[in-house]
Amino acid sequence: MQDLIRRLLAGLGENPEREGLVDTPKRVEESLKFLTSGYQADVDKVLNNAFFSVDYSEMVIVKDIDFFSLCEHHLLPFFGKCHVAYIPSTRVIGLSKIPRLVDVFSRRLQVQERLTNQIAQTIDEKLEPLGVAVVMEATHLCMAMRGVEKQRSCAVTSAMLGAFRNSSRTRMEFLELINQRGAITGRTMPVTGFEPVEE
Repeated sequence: MQDLIRRLLAGLGENPEREGLVDTPKRVEESLKFLTSGYQADVDKVLNNAFFSVDYSEMVIVKDIDFFSLCEHHLLPFFGKCHVAYIPSTRVIGLSKIPRLVDVFSRRLQVQERLTNQIAQTIDEKLEPLGVAVVMEATHLCMAMRGVEKQRSCAVTSAMLGAFRNSSRTRMEFLELINQRGAITGRTMPVTGFEPVEE
């Protein structure tokens, strides 16, 4: 990989042997391996069987999860916030496992739409809840730095499964809750553009 990066630097018109670039191939290799470490991650080991039987059937939400990923089209970063909710059937999952799961799939070459679906489908498969909802808001540097150069644009994607897909009331409750100002953080993350669907 380091040899490829040296050739890439030369192809860009640089001198890979100059002082500032001598160690760049090694640093880039280490960086790329970290940013794509999700390929080597085992979802079951990450979740570590952290499922607990609890008599609770209301919505569980973990919102404002920071994520960073690489666009598979240009290898440029996209990053933002992920909001995850599920309605337990018989079990809940340890809260820290949800951000870890987001990291597993975001640390791969991605498109935001696939990333959103992978998170939702994995929670649905592993936990078998009554419903799962995932909303992701991201800034894409492939849009901000090149192409249309729209620095303030934000892409929003969603995946709604089970009760969140079947019930507009449940879906809207989720969207309202993730838009509320947090009592601790004081942050507001407005999510718009979702039209309610008649039940």
